[in-house]
Order: sequence, then structure tokens, then C-alpha cells
Amino acid sequence: MKETRFFYVPEAGKLSELPADEAKHATRVLRLTQGDELLLMDGDGSFFRAEITVADNHRCLYQILEVMPQERAWEGRIHLAMAPTKLNDRVEWFAEKATEIGMDELSFLDCRFSERHVIKCERVDKILISAVKQSHKAWKPVLNEMTPFERFVKQERQGDKFICHCYDQKDIEEGTEKPFLMDVLQRGVESTVLIGPEGDFSVDEVKLAHQHGYQSVSLGTSRLRTETAALVAVHIMQLINQKH
Repeated sequence: MKETRFFYVPEAGKLSELPADEAKHATRVLRLTQGDELLLMDGDGSFFRAEITVADNHRCLYQILEVMPQERAWEGRIHLAMAPTKLNDRVEWFAEKATEIGMDELSFLDCRFSERHVIKCERVDKILISAVKQSHKAWKPVLNEMTPFERFVKQERQGDKFICHCYDQKDIEEGTEKPFLMDVLQRGVESTVLIGPEGDFSVDEVKLAHQHGYQSVSLGTSRLRTETAALVAVHIMQLINQKH
């Protein structure tokens, strides 16, 4: 069976030419020519069946034959905010796998114990685009620049807000044990989950998050790497919000 190949073209329905990198792949790698059909995705909920009208070494023009609006595969909105790991490849691995599973938004946090205070979002965005194409997702996750933790938690957000950490609840405040994320997520509700750096959030950061409406939650008894914890959180949110 021939593999379906998508080309990522933001605002594809309003344009008639592939972006330079996609044009190069279509004409030089796949050797597509005038008259060949393409499948385009705009990353904003639609696929397009198109036909190549001009193809050379420098550009690839197309005309839209059919617009195919897509139905969302999950309810609610999945937003994951994480402190990037020291090694870039772990962040990129997470971005790829979480996009394949399905998320709506990815943010990066600059925390007290962060080992990385700069992230190259351009590189991460390319990973997101590649994963969207590979997994045939109609929506590309929104990608946000790194934000200081304090500023992030003080921003107004819709829906439920959670912070995952390894502290006992008694170390943070009086109260019951941290609930499991899966037990407190509400189906169809926008959810934001925070994942800390290798050294975890500081106690003060957790307390600040609580002051601004975030609830402490657990991802289970295993001690997880940052990127693993982030992927587990995305997967849990997906499982709760999947349409049957």
C-alpha cells in the first residue's frame, strides 16, 4: 500500500505555492511533476487535495481540488508546560512523541532548578511539523517561547491547572495526599499540566502555583525523567479526552 504523504502549508487554502522546504521535498526528493496530486495540511484543522500546476527546481505551484475539514479526535484542550531538559534531544523526543499522541499547546518553563534557560523554538517547531505530518494530525500544537515560572503561573488560564512534583503533600501544606492526575481530570475541559526540571520544582514554586489555582497531582509511584513525566501527562490527558 502506497504511503500517504502530507505537505505542511499554513493557510494552504489561501495560497497556491508550497513553502520552499516542502517544494524541495516534493520536486527533488519525491520527483513529483505537473499533474501529480498532493495532500496538504494547514495545521489548523483542514486537509486539502491539490494538483501541481508548476514544478521546477525552485518552486512548486498547486491548485486546490478539494477541501477536507477534519473532526477533532479529542475533547477539551491539552496544554503541557515543562522545564526543558539539559540535553536538547530529550526535549525533541518528547515534542515528537507528544505530538503523535496528540496535544494542543506546548510551553517551556524557566524554573529555579532548571539546567537549561534557553530553548531554540525554531528547531522544536520543525519537530512538531514533522510529527504532525507523520501522524496525520489536522492541528499543529501551539508552541510558546520559554517563560519564567513565576510569570507563567500568574497568567490567566481557562480550565483546570495542575502541577506535578515529587514532594510529599505535608512538605507543601497540610492536606490529603496528592491525587493521581487521571482521577481529577475532567473530560472536555481545558487542562494545563506543569512538569518541572530534573531537580524538580522548588517548594516555593509549588506554593506559588497553589496560590494561583494549580492543584498538586501525582503521575504514579515511579520516579520519572522530566521528558517521560511530560509524555505520561499528555497520554493521560489524551486517554481522558478521547472521543469514542
